[in-house]
Parts: sequence; C-alpha cells; structure tokens
Amino acid sequence: MGLPSQSVTLTVEQLAELHRSLSNMRHEINNALALVMAAVELIRHKPQTAERMLTTLAEQPPKITEALAKFSAHFERTIGPTRS
Repeated sequence: MGLPSQSVTLTVEQLAELHRSLSNMRHEINNALALVMAAVELIRHKPQTAERMLTTLAEQPPKITEALAKFSAHFERTIGPTRS
C-alpha cells in the first residue's frame, strides 16, 4: 500500500466512520478469538469433542483475515492510499 503524497484531511464524518469500522473489526476478531478459546477449552475438558471442534478452529483464521481486509479496504477508500 502506497502512502498519500500530500497531507490528508478527514471530515468529522469520515473519522467517525473509520472509528465505527475499526470497532467492527475489533468485534469480529474478538468473536473469532473467543470461539478459538472456547473450542480449545472444550477440547481440553472433553477430548472426545476434538474432531468437531477442529472445524470451528479451522474457520476462524479466514474470518480474522476477512475482518482485516474489510477494514483495510474501507480505510483505503476513506484515506486514499493505493496499492502499488
């Protein structure tokens, strides 16, 4: 991602929207990590659930990646840097 070549000024609305987007990203990542922790604890206490919980564990990294990508795209649309 390239940096803007000039100063960037954000409106109050743009800043508020970025804050909402960042808050949403944090929430989505926290949810995915909470599922990972819950699955690990369940496996620890009930090893017979491991096979079923592996599906839940395997689904979480793509969710985190998607949340980061959505925020990054929103940030780039708002601020204006472009990928090189």
